[in-house]
Amino acid sequence: MALSAADLPALYTLLVNSMSQDETVRKPAEAALSQSESRPGFCSCLMEVITAKDLVSQVDIRLMASVYFKNSINRYWRKRRESSGISNEEKLHLKQKLLSHLREENYQIAQMLAVLISKIARFDYPREWPELFSFLAQQLQSADVLTSHRIFMTLFRTLKELSTKRLTADQRNFAEISSHLFEYCWHLWQSDIQTILQGFSTITQNYNSSVVEQHHDDLYLTCERWLFCLKIICQLVISGFQSDAKCFQEIRPVKEVSPVLLNAAQSFLPYYTSFQNRHPKFWDFIKKACTKLMKVLVAIQQRHPYSFGDKCVLQPVLNFCLNKITDPEPDILSFSQFLIKCMVLVKSVLECKEYKPSFTGRVLDENGVTLEQMKKNNSNAVAGVLTSLLPNERIILLCNVLIRRYFVLNSSDLEEWYENPEAFHHEQDMVQWTEKLRPCAEALYIVLFENHSQLLAPVVVSILQEAMNGCPASVTEITPGLLLKDAAYGAAAYVYYELSNYLSFKDWFNGALSLELSNDHPNMRIIHRKVALILGQWVSEIKDDTKRPVYCALIQLLQAKDLSVRLAACRSLCFHIEDANFSEKDFSDLLPVCWVSCFNLVKEVQEFDSKVQVLNLISVLLGHVNEVIPYANNLMQFFQTVWEESSGESLLQIQLLIALRNFVVALGYQSPSCYAMLLPILQKGIDINGPDELNLLEDSMLLWDATLSHAPAMVPQLLAYFPCLVEILERNFDQLQVAVDITEGYILLGGREFLNMHASSVAKLLDLIVGNVNDRGLLSTIPVIDILIQCYPMEVPPLISSTLQKLIVICLSGGDDGDPSKTAVKASAAAILARILVMNTNYLAQLTSEPSLSSLLQQTGVAIEDNILLCLVDIWLDKVDNVSSPQKKIFGLALSIILTLRLPQVLDKLDQILSVCTSVILGGTDDLTEEVSSGDAMSSSRSYDEGSLPSKELRRRQIKLSDPLNQLSLENSVRENLQACAGFHGESFNSAMGPIFWAVIFYQRLRKLFWVTLVLLLLLRWVWWFLDSFINFCYGCLHDIVDLKASMINKVEADVSTNRRSDLYSLICARLELELIV
Repeated sequence: MALSAADLPALYTLLVNSMSQDETVRKPAEAALSQSESRPGFCSCLMEVITAKDLVSQVDIRLMASVYFKNSINRYWRKRRESSGISNEEKLHLKQKLLSHLREENYQIAQMLAVLISKIARFDYPREWPELFSFLAQQLQSADVLTSHRIFMTLFRTLKELSTKRLTADQRNFAEISSHLFEYCWHLWQSDIQTILQGFSTITQNYNSSVVEQHHDDLYLTCERWLFCLKIICQLVISGFQSDAKCFQEIRPVKEVSPVLLNAAQSFLPYYTSFQNRHPKFWDFIKKACTKLMKVLVAIQQRHPYSFGDKCVLQPVLNFCLNKITDPEPDILSFSQFLIKCMVLVKSVLECKEYKPSFTGRVLDENGVTLEQMKKNNSNAVAGVLTSLLPNERIILLCNVLIRRYFVLNSSDLEEWYENPEAFHHEQDMVQWTEKLRPCAEALYIVLFENHSQLLAPVVVSILQEAMNGCPASVTEITPGLLLKDAAYGAAAYVYYELSNYLSFKDWFNGALSLELSNDHPNMRIIHRKVALILGQWVSEIKDDTKRPVYCALIQLLQAKDLSVRLAACRSLCFHIEDANFSEKDFSDLLPVCWVSCFNLVKEVQEFDSKVQVLNLISVLLGHVNEVIPYANNLMQFFQTVWEESSGESLLQIQLLIALRNFVVALGYQSPSCYAMLLPILQKGIDINGPDELNLLEDSMLLWDATLSHAPAMVPQLLAYFPCLVEILERNFDQLQVAVDITEGYILLGGREFLNMHASSVAKLLDLIVGNVNDRGLLSTIPVIDILIQCYPMEVPPLISSTLQKLIVICLSGGDDGDPSKTAVKASAAAILARILVMNTNYLAQLTSEPSLSSLLQQTGVAIEDNILLCLVDIWLDKVDNVSSPQKKIFGLALSIILTLRLPQVLDKLDQILSVCTSVILGGTDDLTEEVSSGDAMSSSRSYDEGSLPSKELRRRQIKLSDPLNQLSLENSVRENLQACAGFHGESFNSAMGPIFWAVIFYQRLRKLFWVTLVLLLLLRWVWWFLDSFINFCYGCLHDIVDLKASMINKVEADVSTNRRSDLYSLICARLELELIV
């Protein structure tokens, strides 16, 4: 039933109640509003609430109504199958209503109205709302400042929404919008900036004028409109034109806009200081404007690098940024956001791939000029500009400024460190590099060094030497020299990959870094933290003779008093343990201290990130060291405590689950000693109804698999968890591979006890998987079914009859030609059915004759004209070359059993059956350990020898080796069943065997002839060799005959194409002018 104006009071009441603090009032109101969303007229009623004049003061109610309106647009604006959506009449009414209330005085409501228009435009423009932009442009002609401000806000939101559409037609529409709006917006923006600068000039000259104060509101609205106009221009230039890196065409607005944007930033900067104390509102605008201007320049450069690389654009912009970085005015130093944007632009230019030589292939355009040549010309032109802007002297200056000014800790940094070292560590190391000045300077320094490593490496080394000489290790006062040494150490740490060619780590460590660590004064924490950073960054340059002292140094730092130093050491120690050249021998005696230090550190830290970092180190230790069992009790207590304290912190619990998995793998066969702690945690992780199921399930299942893989025996608690696996897969197949591994673990470990307890769950799980997953999922599941049938050939097939029927459908359905995965699935499924025929013949005969199977085949469109079992014979004959050697034997055994069927069609396939069986017998079976040795990849990074294999892997190998089919002789089976077939079919069998008999006789005679021929050839070869040796001996004794032989060789050509030289007999025949016939 549609809502009307009469329902407005009730809707208003529901909106009021939906914001109540009382849950008993709020919940029913939210439910009622949710039910009303799909009713016609709901959005119209909300629109009346938003625009009602008597509700102007109730901003919160209007905002809530606008939120529901926005959600309804997302859900019901387009017609869907489950709902009729909003009618066209109501849509037209809503669009007209929105456009008639552009002059909304409340900023928050105006912002929401702009969002609503943009959401509708995403669906309706241009087909259902073609007049939108023309209407907005028309309103701008006669609008006052407030109305124009709101229109530009709406334009910006709408353009931003439309720019995210990626279809070609949508991008073409946006380009058309840009062509119509750009000129008007650009001229208005230029006009506004003149108005703003004049207003600012008036303000600075008339501080005490009350008349000027009255115009501040209008000027501020103009400033806000100017900002929206700037954002619109950015959208039009960025999204309205294809990137010139792709189209290789000059984007004219880039050259027009960029220099003016730079001039605007230069014009605003002088007001940064003058407005700071007297006009905070305009001071905030100056900060936003200057930052936004630089941000737009960065965006343009990244979108249109070639157009931006023009000399009239790149040169003034880059020169301005470099000057502000290297020689800023004193007041600008405090304007960190502006300096950050300058550094971002310089960094973007330095690492721009379009400004570097390209080595890609050549692509011709219609005129025959290579696009690669065009790109090369553009790159060379920009490279010339960069070379003129960045001579060696300026590059060295920039490097020095970055290290000596921006890397150095200031007083506020040291105060923050002193008050909260833990928070200081994370802010310095984990903050986004574009948010803080020092990380941004470090990022720029790294790119600068990469581009000019040969020039800057000696500079960095000289700064490092200067800093170390100016501040010896014995200095404990926080002096400029100490802070410079900290900055130099950081600079050396960040570019270790290039600096290692100019600096010997061994000499540096022994001569300076180790001495720094011997000074335990509290102020030395500044240097100790950087030493920890260096030891982690330079891990690849640390040779064997230095590993031991470095490990000791990191353990010493891990026990420091300052948390920031300890956390830095924690991270660097992770790098060393994960290193491919990690020396456990040098680290083994430090392990007890390391464990204790980690436990103590977790107790002391408060930040979530700190706990995750320490847990990561513990997890890495468990994954890479072997001596874990002596510390198992302490580790179990630690894990239990951390789990209890981490309630609600899913990311920390994820890290804990990873550590627990490594712990179980490290314990191996002794893992049951930790079950009292482990299994309750595992149970919570695999509970799909738990509060953190979405975050913990994946890692919990990996822990579950590791627990089963390394358990020496099944325990009742683990046995009881299996039904949870079915519940998990009933929701989705995201964790299918792990679920299959877990199922295999239960089969191998639980044995008959598991099958008796969870037979129905196993059948349900396999039936859920087969037929509902793709080929990759089937290929991972079918081996588990094979193991299950191999272990319990009489009990399992009737239990999983539904799954086996689906496998028959897979085998008999076509469409696997040219698709290796489908062929593999069909062949693997056929191997399972062949095994059942061999091990439980009566059941397969019964299964193939069931009406339910015929019905299933009809439902899936598989037409069967013959006996289903005979159709499977065709599959076995066809897929025998697509399976492994053990499976070929299974196919042969199944085909030999088919010979015992009292069906005349068997004789039609007799020659094919005997051909396959004979080829399998003559080919033999490869080593049965082929599949066993391949095994499943271990989830852990450890390598296992034969004596330390996980129990699951050992059981898998034992079952493969104890396969009853290994003891059966295919040759005997074929012989016996062939005799039975002869008895069943009599004369028909003899008629069918006639051609086969003569083929066998011919084969046997051919085989005898082959052996006789082979003996004669060997005998002839021996005689040939004897004669050749005798004649060569004679030639060696007579010098003149040797000369004769040489002359004969010179007159006979060798076969160059086959690299075959003429033999002795050919030479003699050639000499005597005789024809040699072979």
